[in-house]
Amino acid sequence: MTKKERVIAVIEGREADAVPSSFSLHFPAHEAVGDAAVEAHLKFFEETDTDIIKVMNEHLVPCYGMIKSPEDYYDKIPVIDRSSDFIADQLEMTKKILDRADHDAFSMGTLHGICASGIHPLEKMGETYNYSEVRQMQVDFLRWDEKKMLSAMQKIADGMCVLAEKYITEAGLDSVYYAGLGAETKWFTDEEFERWIKPLDLQIMRAVKDAGGYCFLHMCKNGLNMKRYDADYAVLADVVNWGVYEAPMSLEDGRKQFPGKAVLGGLENRSGVLVDGDEAAVRAEVRKIVAEFGRKGLLLGADCTLATEQDRKLVRAAVEEARNL
Repeated sequence: MTKKERVIAVIEGREADAVPSSFSLHFPAHEAVGDAAVEAHLKFFEETDTDIIKVMNEHLVPCYGMIKSPEDYYDKIPVIDRSSDFIADQLEMTKKILDRADHDAFSMGTLHGICASGIHPLEKMGETYNYSEVRQMQVDFLRWDEKKMLSAMQKIADGMCVLAEKYITEAGLDSVYYAGLGAETKWFTDEEFERWIKPLDLQIMRAVKDAGGYCFLHMCKNGLNMKRYDADYAVLADVVNWGVYEAPMSLEDGRKQFPGKAVLGGLENRSGVLVDGDEAAVRAEVRKIVAEFGRKGLLLGADCTLATEQDRKLVRAAVEEARNL
């Protein structure tokens, strides 16, 4: 099987000739965008030999001015479409990467979900606006003026739908990695998530499917209420990935929550053997994961993106061992 055939077989519940793998990391700032990012991606793919080539996305919804209230957010977030610079730049970079990457591999583009994309304009207002602060601002603004905030977030979601569609129909990717946030119990209540986040999540995931791509649902951060990702999410997801050690939820429990869906994961991303081990330890852990979970429906990967300084030889060892199983 080619890498792409192997991945699709697992996604579709068929027997594959080996366990495919997918790993990614955030490249340093000087290699995050433009031609430098193209070269960084290609080098990573060559050094790790993953079955899935995942295009990262540092072309985020930009800052459109200082936002201090829901009114500011509503007034300053514009209509986002194909002509928006950050979407055009991401598509251009993606096409350059795919032109030179392994054409036998399965390809995937990163898309930041509505919760993350909604805070990016706030994060970029200045160095003093850190992650926790802007997450709290988002929650406070929604509680303060739900109507204005949701109107502005709808414009962002519509723009993410454009990116999702163009990833598949224009750039030629096989799939979209939808990085969801919002299920952490620290921020939204269950009812708030259901009313504010879920409908826009589903809209964007549906755009992936409507464009003909496979949808990978990534459920990020710690302290998650995984029950928020219910059957409505499952029907639109082809593959699920979450922080096994953060949520917490085991691979087996995840398989029960998302029956019939392929699972991506198994290894910790910022600790464990990929950080503290050697190649022998990595290979042993991969064998253990596959033995416990089984080959069917498994794509080996990590909870989330690896650290920028990750030893790529250890990633290569994991990929090779999985391919032998």
